[in-house]
Amino acid sequence: MIPIKTKEEIEIMAQGGHILAEIMNQLKNEAKIGVATIDLNRLAESLVFKYKCRPSFKNYKGFPETLCTSINEVVVHGVPSDRILKDGDVLSLDLGIFYQGFHSDMAITIPIGKVEPEILRLIKVANKALKRGLRKLKPNIRLGAVGNAIQRYVESQGFNIVKDLCGHGIGRELHEDPEILNYGKRREGDFLKEGMVICLEPMITIGKGEIKKSKDGFAFETKDGSIAAHFEHTVAITQHGSKILTI
Repeated sequence: MIPIKTKEEIEIMAQGGHILAEIMNQLKNEAKIGVATIDLNRLAESLVFKYKCRPSFKNYKGFPETLCTSINEVVVHGVPSDRILKDGDVLSLDLGIFYQGFHSDMAITIPIGKVEPEILRLIKVANKALKRGLRKLKPNIRLGAVGNAIQRYVESQGFNIVKDLCGHGIGRELHEDPEILNYGKRREGDFLKEGMVICLEPMITIGKGEIKKSKDGFAFETKDGSIAAHFEHTVAITQHGSKILTI
């Protein structure tokens, strides 16, 4: 069953989402050439506690850290380490926080230093794909129509969806129903309803879109080693459309 939130609960989630967006902005500003991803993780954790929140990811299904730092061919769930960011890297930051009983979740992908033009285009297309999906969100729209809008745009730009990963509902649990696919057919999938809160998160790649588990057992990376990009917002479905909570 897909949980429905009250207006009061969505307001609490909006407060948490705003905190998460503030933290993500600070992390983005510190992600530079020569910085180790474990240092970004330490900053993330200190900020989460500073804002009187808790990390959503740490110890979730054994994940050891607060922040996911996915570099280049790693699509999601990269574990922070002593790995130093280099000129030309592509870094995805994914962070979840628990605030007053509710989770929120957000991800961005950023270039480190100067990246190749096609990789920069990949990042822009992933971000725009998220926006295309967001514009579709409103009551009585099928999830298939949302995924279809994302897929058609991404593929029109010459890139591919990572189909084995998807978005999700969110609230008192980090992952709730429904699954939010980034592809599909317009007339398929659950209907969106007022009060749903979901995480929309396109994950795309320059390559074929096939993935494998990384050696650490947590991350997923592209099988062909191609660069990936990932953006995510926590969004509430309202009477008039949608409301991005992670801003």
